[in-house]
Parts: sequence; C-alpha cells; structure tokens
Amino acid sequence: MPASKSVANRELILSALAEGRSRVDLGPEDPGDDVLAMRAAIGALGCGVDGAATGTLTVTGLGRSAPTIDARIDAGDAGTVARFTTSLAATLPGRTRIDGSPRLRERPMAPLIRALRELGAGIDAEALPLTVTGPLRGGYVDVPGSASSQFASALLLAAPRSRQGLTLRISGSLVSAPFVAMTIAGLERRGVHVERLAPNEFRIAPQPVKARDVAIPGDATAASYPAAAAAVLGGRVTVENVDPRPSAGDQGDVRCFEVLRAMGCDVSTLSGGVSVRRTGALYGIRDDLRDISDTFPTIAAVAACATGPSELLGLGHTRRQESDRIAAVAAGLRALGGDVTEYADGIRIVPAPLHGGVVAAAGDHRIAMAFSILGLAVPGVTIEGAEVTAKTYPGFYGLLEELAS
Repeated sequence: MPASKSVANRELILSALAEGRSRVDLGPEDPGDDVLAMRAAIGALGCGVDGAATGTLTVTGLGRSAPTIDARIDAGDAGTVARFTTSLAATLPGRTRIDGSPRLRERPMAPLIRALRELGAGIDAEALPLTVTGPLRGGYVDVPGSASSQFASALLLAAPRSRQGLTLRISGSLVSAPFVAMTIAGLERRGVHVERLAPNEFRIAPQPVKARDVAIPGDATAASYPAAAAAVLGGRVTVENVDPRPSAGDQGDVRCFEVLRAMGCDVSTLSGGVSVRRTGALYGIRDDLRDISDTFPTIAAVAACATGPSELLGLGHTRRQESDRIAAVAAGLRALGGDVTEYADGIRIVPAPLHGGVVAAAGDHRIAMAFSILGLAVPGVTIEGAEVTAKTYPGFYGLLEELAS
C-alpha cells in the first residue's frame, strides 16, 4: 500500500514545526496528490524540503524563530492540507493566502476559522480562498466535533507554537475520533506533553517540537480495497505493510477488517501485514461507521454482494466530503441495479441482482475506488472520472490489474 496520507500529512506538519531536521520515509509507492500538496505547502511556508515524491523527505523545521512570511498555498483537493496549514500559518508572523479546488472551497472551514480568530489570528474569510495573518496568541477555545475531526487536529498541531498554549474542548459528538488520537500520539512522539483534562478536553503549553525520523506505515484505508476484492470475489488477498490490530494513536480505519470479518471473511494477522479470505456467503450488517467513514463506500460495495440487507449509519458528515458520499454511493448502486434507501446519516442496502452501468465518481477518489472493486465482480461497470484516484492512490488501477489477472 502507499504511505498513509493521514499519518504522512501530520508528520509533515510536525516536521515543519520542529527544531532541526526530520526524515519522513514515504516508502517506494507514490503517496498521491494530497501528500504532495502538503509537501509543497510546508515548503511555501519556509521549510526546507529535500527529496523526491517517493522515498525519504528531509524537512528542516521552522523552530521557534520563523521569519516573517508572505506565502501562497494551493491545497488542491486535500482537506488536511487546507485545515492543517491554516492553523500552521496562524502561528507564523506574516500573511499566507490559501486556496484549493472548487469542491474544497465548498467544504467546511468556518468552525476552525472562528476558533483561530478567538485565539488571536487574523483570517479574512469563512471558507477558501482565505488569507491568514499570524502569529497565534492561544488561550481557550471550543470546537464542534460533528462536522470533522480535522478542526480539532489542526488546532492541536498548532498549539505548541502558540504564545499562551491552547486549552481545547471538543463539543458534541466527535466523528472520526481515531484521527484525533492519531494527532495526539504524533505530538507525544515529538516530545510534546498533552494534558487530558476531560475525555474531549486537552491542554498543551507552549513548548518545542522535536525533530524525528519516521517511517510512514501503509495506508489502512487503501488496504480496504484489495480486502474488499477478496470479499466480493472470494479467495484470498494479503497486504504486507498494514497492521490490522487496532491500537491507540494508530490508523482507526483498520476496524474495516473487523467489519469484513462480521460479514463472513476470515481475517488473519501476519508479521507486518494482514490476510483476508472468503470462501462462504457474505452477510449483511448493521453498523455505525462514524469512526471509519472513509471506508464507508468500500463497505457499501461489499454489502451490495451480501445475502441479506445492511444498514450503514453515523455518516451524516460524509455529505460534505469530496462528494456527498451517501448520495454518491446510493446513485452508484442504483446505476448498477441496486436497491438502496438513503437516510440523513446513513444508507440501507438490500442485495439485488447487479448489472453493468456507468457510475459517476463525483470527483471523489473513495467512490471511484470502491465501485471499481465492485466492477471486478459485476461485468460492464464504467467509472466516470476515474482519474481522481490519483488523490491518494496513483497506483490503484495497477493493483486492480493484478487482482484481475
């Protein structure tokens, strides 16, 4: 699998904050457009970044004496780049202009912007494009957890560089909670003390961020696609560089393997990898996927091949991701003959005979990849806009050729 986008983009931000040089090993596979956009973004903010798109990047951090900047960042289609660099830019003296794709301009930014303003940053808009003026004072702030965990992660990443430190309270239900735990674990591995005041309240004092050499693990979300291929086709797939065992601070999307086990697959942990095998029937499930919502389209594709109905819930926030994912999944399944009911925060899938058809990727890499896996089992599936897979998995269709051979 390519390097985890979620881990890589956090480590690149932390390397930018650090005092000294960090080495970030992205592995031999192209990590995709989101990681490359983050690499360019921290370079625009004044970090030294040496190395090619694959292999090891050497990042010279800004430390505590960053120069005044006048920077421009193109976040592309990456929510992590837009949100994390908005917070990072707020800690720096000077002005940073941040923009992105038309879809990224539509995605939520306002809760993060309001929080950064309360903490002393100047920001001239409620969404992209925007200009950030630092530095960040710090203090106490409350952000909602229901729209995106990235707001909380962005603030936590910037906290050590704020003048007064940060006390952060996450209010309401937190979606994708494992990603906040991943952010905290990344900070702690860099020597940052994170004080937990309550289950969703944290305090970080002003303090240095240590440089670190880190190897980025394989992407657990990307691993859901070959795993799903084993589920819908039968047989076995082994992924070598993804550990399926859930652990605090690591990739929460490994829970997708537990979901596949509940649907009838055998899942085995190997040394440094995971094997997924199906020999019998696939079963429908009822599950709340709010913590692993990036795998929702993949699980929906598997559910369409099951012997009984499935309900996938806790997904209201996915309506404002790269696409309206609930609507895009429903439209894709209907285009192939599926029986689907949409809810405000979920979907019900009743297995039905599927046929070929045209599925619109809707500008969303997760939709394109999930329905491409379904296309291995259903002849005649065409993915319109399939090139969007380059966002996180440029080698995806090479993988499909291997699985189909």
